[in-house]
Amino acid sequence: MVSAEAALPRIGKSSEEEDGEPESGASSGDAAPLTAYLKSPTPGVILVFEAIRFDFEGDDKRKQERVRKFYAAIQDLVELRRFASHEARAEAESLARRAGLAIEPAALDLLVEALGADIARISVEVEKLALYAGARTVSTDDIAALVPDARATTIFALVNALGRRDRTRALELLDTLTREGLYLPLALTFLSTQFRLAIAAREAGLKSVQQVQAHFTRIGIPMWGSRAEQVYQTVSKFGKPQLERAMKLISEADRALRDARPDDRLVMEQFLLKLTA
Repeated sequence: MVSAEAALPRIGKSSEEEDGEPESGASSGDAAPLTAYLKSPTPGVILVFEAIRFDFEGDDKRKQERVRKFYAAIQDLVELRRFASHEARAEAESLARRAGLAIEPAALDLLVEALGADIARISVEVEKLALYAGARTVSTDDIAALVPDARATTIFALVNALGRRDRTRALELLDTLTREGLYLPLALTFLSTQFRLAIAAREAGLKSVQQVQAHFTRIGIPMWGSRAEQVYQTVSKFGKPQLERAMKLISEADRALRDARPDDRLVMEQFLLKLTA
């Protein structure tokens, strides 16, 4: 297997490349030998070129198109796109079942979120959890203890605490996030998403977890059971005026975090105290 990017002419961002054209003389690669080889390949030999550095969207899309252009002589192309969150959740459940792993639904959701819906990493962590847990059921505490990048799970626990308007627990979780060195504006972003979804659910008149899940899935927003439960719980705990106030407080906290020399923890503490008042 060969890394396609390794042999590719330089993919940079020079001024002349901004319009999609490479700098004159900047490319040192040559696809001619590969093209010549493919006209009369060695029998029984299979060459696989991988190009996994670039994604299918955003700035990476143009770079990926250059990879394809350079290797145009290769006719057989396989695209392995990333799993969407709801697809990764379903696949993670299947992997856990095959591994004989008993895991709480909330813990499985947190595993998917903590690993960014990366199914390769999820597969590895499911195997580790199965060996660790044996016959017992894996909880969210196990995820936090064993899974890399599981600090993200604490953010979702904070969302749940705010949904219950549990001030003590919310402040405890903020303390955990601070000690673990998490970038606190990221936590605020998650909270903003939670409340925006709750406002949308309330305006749509959704009256159950099932309705929340069906509504957001129908309009193209990935929404599985426990995530829908989080949104519905927030809708149940906060009235419309309170949800709107929460978004205002989030906006104020966001501005405060952008000050020249803010104390992120103090800003977040004030936000949580106001929100749970």
